[in-house]
Amino acid sequence: MAAPALQQPSYLLANLKADWINKPLHQRCHELSKIIDDYPAKELHAIFPWLVESVFGSLDGILSGWNLRFLQARSAEYNIAMDFLDPSGAMMKLVYKLQAEEYKYEFPVSYLPGPIKSSIHAGVLPDCPLFHNKIQFPMSGLLLLNPFEYYMFSFASSLIAPKNYPPGQHGSCSDSAYFVLVDTYLKYFLPTEGNVPPSPFSDTRGTVASPAPRSPNVPYVGYGGHSTSLLKRHITHQPSVNADPAAQEIWRSETLLQVFVEMWLHHYSLEMYQKLQSPQVKEPFTPSEEHVLVVRLLVKHLHAFSSSLKQESISSSPSAHSHSSPLEELKRVVVQRFVQQKLYVFLQHCFGHWPLDVSFRAVLETWLSYIQPWRYTGEKNNMQADGQNRIVPDKWASFVQENLLMYTKLFQGFLNRAMRTDLVNAKNALMVFRVAKVFVQPNLSEMIQKAEQLFLEPEHAILQRQNRVFLTPSHGGSFLSSRQPVGTDSVFKVKSHVYSLEGQDCQYNLMFGPDLRKNVLKLIQIIAQARQTAKRISDHSTEMAANNSFLSWFAVGSSDHNSTFTGGEMDDMGEGVKKTHEFLDKALDYLCQIFRLNAGQLSQLLVNVASVDDEGASKQLPDCIPSENGFVLTDLGRLQIINGLRRFEIEYQGDPELQPIRSYENAFLVRLMFQISSFINARFGDHMEALCSRQDLLGSIGRHYLSSSSKVAEQRRKSPVPRQMRDRPQRARLSLRVLASYRTLLILLLLYMLFALLSFELQYKLIMELPKSSSKG
Repeated sequence: MAAPALQQPSYLLANLKADWINKPLHQRCHELSKIIDDYPAKELHAIFPWLVESVFGSLDGILSGWNLRFLQARSAEYNIAMDFLDPSGAMMKLVYKLQAEEYKYEFPVSYLPGPIKSSIHAGVLPDCPLFHNKIQFPMSGLLLLNPFEYYMFSFASSLIAPKNYPPGQHGSCSDSAYFVLVDTYLKYFLPTEGNVPPSPFSDTRGTVASPAPRSPNVPYVGYGGHSTSLLKRHITHQPSVNADPAAQEIWRSETLLQVFVEMWLHHYSLEMYQKLQSPQVKEPFTPSEEHVLVVRLLVKHLHAFSSSLKQESISSSPSAHSHSSPLEELKRVVVQRFVQQKLYVFLQHCFGHWPLDVSFRAVLETWLSYIQPWRYTGEKNNMQADGQNRIVPDKWASFVQENLLMYTKLFQGFLNRAMRTDLVNAKNALMVFRVAKVFVQPNLSEMIQKAEQLFLEPEHAILQRQNRVFLTPSHGGSFLSSRQPVGTDSVFKVKSHVYSLEGQDCQYNLMFGPDLRKNVLKLIQIIAQARQTAKRISDHSTEMAANNSFLSWFAVGSSDHNSTFTGGEMDDMGEGVKKTHEFLDKALDYLCQIFRLNAGQLSQLLVNVASVDDEGASKQLPDCIPSENGFVLTDLGRLQIINGLRRFEIEYQGDPELQPIRSYENAFLVRLMFQISSFINARFGDHMEALCSRQDLLGSIGRHYLSSSSKVAEQRRKSPVPRQMRDRPQRARLSLRVLASYRTLLILLLLYMLFALLSFELQYKLIMELPKSSSKG
């Protein structure tokens, strides 16, 4: 087919913009695919930025594009969008077509994550080679990106850009087009089997134009946290050299990975983390649950990608690494060098700042996915026949050592959260169970202890190794190799890992040390208390269900104003309590195994908890301090309320006659009875006061039915009421509001029917007796 006559780019772009508004998606994609196939790169160059923004939305969130984050598989447009954006689809053909001509596109620095933006504004080169040779001079606030980089930056940014979606759009994150596209791109550009498919377009030299080359001064190890200082060159001294030929075949894989890691994880700087490790510190960026779930997808795939490293590459000597394919070398270093540092700081921030609700499950599962790389090896033969936890193979000991803080420091962070969480909630109990189940895996706790012992080795044991350097291109190493010197042992790896993330002056807290053990014992007590609370709720819901008889249809049941649970809700509560018991029981057992608590220690802890009478404890006030403005909760009191151990009896504290009309009351009768009661109280109030002040039987009856001051005062001692209200005097008065209750009306109706029936029967007997009397007369 002959190419169409060339049109001005502005004319082509204007036509596309008009069609974008007036034509349906399937027709737009079909015509775009034809234009991409037929037009040369020179004509397509002008429409590319507009097309990317029209698909992914604008960086400022004003334009939502195709709403890929809410486009579900059940939608008619789902398959159309997925085919167009597929790695082999029309959009990627456009990217490769422009890539071959080496076009550049501008991406604003202001939309980069905070630490990267701050580094560029300060004139310091970011520690990721992705940004080298891409900054304009003088400082214009723009990055110059090739088409593939621009596409991936825009795609990754659409996850974190603020969006104002139309109301009613919701769905499962794992079913959204965006989530599936992330998975598709990862599998295509970071394959676990085979190599990355070649680009369908090539330039005059026979290869696709590569991204901005790495400098020999920027080693591959710089992706991680062990030598970031090597990368902090001033921007004005960026070198320009030819690209390493060995990296040509995987530059797309490296670019995609760097973009995803930088845009999704690098929102908190390591320096800021080391200085300010407080949950009270506010950060400008707060990740969403969807964001964290996509990060988990990235972590899981990188584990699978890394684990697909060929065995001969693993067992080969360092001298043979130069003969390994670039993709195999990337697999060797991808997790430690690309992800570890930024993911650690990202998770630390989430652990300290995420709300204490069930949405934390997304963060938790991301953490648990990272610390269990053996789950993504594809091996199925390490599961025990009895269904118990699989044994962690010994080969993963080096991973545990190089990621020690991921296990120990984040476990401590989770403990702090768990002790402030309502564990009676089944979903919160599940999170404690999930963590305990992971750490109870055979061999894992031993590996962690061994890594901690290596970290505690005296400094003089590794002094002779401190003058060694990592292999870099300038020291004879390849760009793709970041292997440590042969003599570097596990002690050096563990110490360098901890010090690089926590600083040289960090105070490491042993996971199996006495301090953390105290927190574990405290958590076990909280778990035991939550089990008791769950049992009390279960017993109460069972009792309520037993009382849910036929008469409940007529509101003849509990008159507790604070009870708002319907029958269906009580069933759900009972099911949730059952799950809570199951999760907490297993978590308790697992924690005892992990920290080697014997039966005697556990029994003593449980006895201490059980020594407090359930019924008595439920009626006690939370721990608080009296003040002029009422009770002020202590930290212990807050903990007791969170875990349902104690509570205030929160009740209506205003005039009982003026409380809101209940669903079991007749609104008209409530108002009528209030007017009648007010008239009687105003007319005979002094007489009622005099009656209640008498000390005889009539006075007792009057105080019971006319004066509620004593009962109100008793209730207010159980509730956090200000002293002014607690000391407010109460007058004796008559209340007829009870006559507006449907329950009372039904009882009166039943009594009326009973008396009517008895009266009818008595009249019937009298009528039947009259003939007998007259016959005798």
